[in-house]
Amino acid sequence: MKQENIFKAIKSAIAYLEDSIKALAKKDERKVAHFAWRAASELEYTLFLFSLISDVETKNSSWKLNSHPKQVEIGLLLISAQELVNEAKNSFEADELRKAHRKTWMARGHLLRVNDILEHKRRKNEKKSSSLI
Repeated sequence: MKQENIFKAIKSAIAYLEDSIKALAKKDERKVAHFAWRAASELEYTLFLFSLISDVETKNSSWKLNSHPKQVEIGLLLISAQELVNEAKNSFEADELRKAHRKTWMARGHLLRVNDILEHKRRKNEKKSSSLI
């Protein structure tokens, strides 16, 4: 049952990532943030389920993401996350659970970075708006 839920959550994250990328193409940052957050949520749930079925101690510290410059492009992060989630799905189907777990963890990190960037941007725009009043 847990493995079935993992697969469903990964597929759901893929769909949310596709929606987020489409929203980015339409320059709708509000929807980009919404769908990226939903995808991250699905991946967080997936990671939780992996922790329940995993009999191998994971060492997430060895899975560090590449540090990104301050001016990283949201689109690149979304595409990278999408690739990682697709790789996680393929690894999961091949019963390579540790590899699927690692790819999921890394993709979630990219999505959290996207959300941080969008939140920072939103706050910056709010400050500009309030200073104009």
